Amino acid sequence: MAGGWSRDGAVSEQIEASISDELQRLRSRRVPQGESLMECAECGEEIPEKRRVAIPGVKLCIDCQQDRDGAFKARGGINRRGSKDSQLK
Repeated sequence: MAGGWSRDGAVSEQIEASISDELQRLRSRRVPQGESLMECAECGEEIPEKRRVAIPGVKLCIDCQQDRDGAFKARGGINRRGSKDSQLK
């Protein structure tokens, strides 16, 4: 149930669009390809065999991969809320 200036179902559409955008972003991520390395490409530490088998084409050890995954990546956000406050900024 929408109220005010929005039409019925507008909130659900916004939520679905946000989820769709995030799924698209996750699907577009690059996955390792080729043969797995025996040693990490960044630190040179040995990559465990179980990791090489589980993720074909892996190039980084767990620690280096976690560092890379944890790095801040700014995303271009779209303000779908359309509130007065967001429009005034």
